[in-house]
Amino acid sequence: MNKIRTSSLAIVAALSVALLSGCEPPSLSGLLSSESNGQPAGEGTQSTTVEPNNEATVRPQRASLAETIKDVDGVPTVTNATDLSVVVNKQRALPGDYIPPDLVEPNVPFPFDEKVEKRLLRAEAAQALEELFAKAKTEGIELYAVSGYRSYKTQKSLYETYVKTQGAEHAAAYSAVPGKSEHQTGLAMDVSGYDANTRLEESFAETPEGIWLAANCADFGFVIRYLKGKEDTTGYAYEPWHLRYVGKEMAKEIMAGGLTLEDYFSEAAIAHK
Repeated sequence: MNKIRTSSLAIVAALSVALLSGCEPPSLSGLLSSESNGQPAGEGTQSTTVEPNNEATVRPQRASLAETIKDVDGVPTVTNATDLSVVVNKQRALPGDYIPPDLVEPNVPFPFDEKVEKRLLRAEAAQALEELFAKAKTEGIELYAVSGYRSYKTQKSLYETYVKTQGAEHAAAYSAVPGKSEHQTGLAMDVSGYDANTRLEESFAETPEGIWLAANCADFGFVIRYLKGKEDTTGYAYEPWHLRYVGKEMAKEIMAGGLTLEDYFSEAAIAHK
């Protein structure tokens, strides 16, 4: 059984209060159970065994995109936010108050020591990430988790910063407007490596870590969400560092077919299945 440093119920409660009250999300120091002791987070620390919350995790279903969306105050909003197969993009928003139900901190290396929300993933995805990192390490691949869960408020701040510093066009290509980010699902983690100096750049794809990740991520239930040549489909530029958890069976189909989630859940693909 893999080990996961679990956040207590106080993490979700605190994040909920932060989002609803409009205050800054709290620091996770004191809420997460262990410190890095000068090492990359996840190294040399004790963790608590966590069983994924089966009630909170809905298994992937092959329903078309049209079947999993409804209009909420003029905003096309997903109806299956807790599904591992949920598709969130520029045309499909999460419910305005959505916070994943089972956020935990995976026991993997991070390139920073701060106890912040971007360490978190949903329980099943966190366990899978631990297994992926462990396998990579046995093959001489040194990976780092860079950015996972982001609250609505955090995404809003990030997007506005992109617009101010790099312009609206760049922001639209690389960052989601609040409510439409995969990071808010708790199922996405940006990953980099030692050879890339833990930076999130397209050149990561050509590093040993990036090559290994693309070749092996599906074995652990992850896909490279934003593929090269699929920008018109996903709405975003190529991001070889952006892992999205969907479960092993679906991940293998998607990666083997060179598909995006939009492709996989299109009505044509489902009709052909």
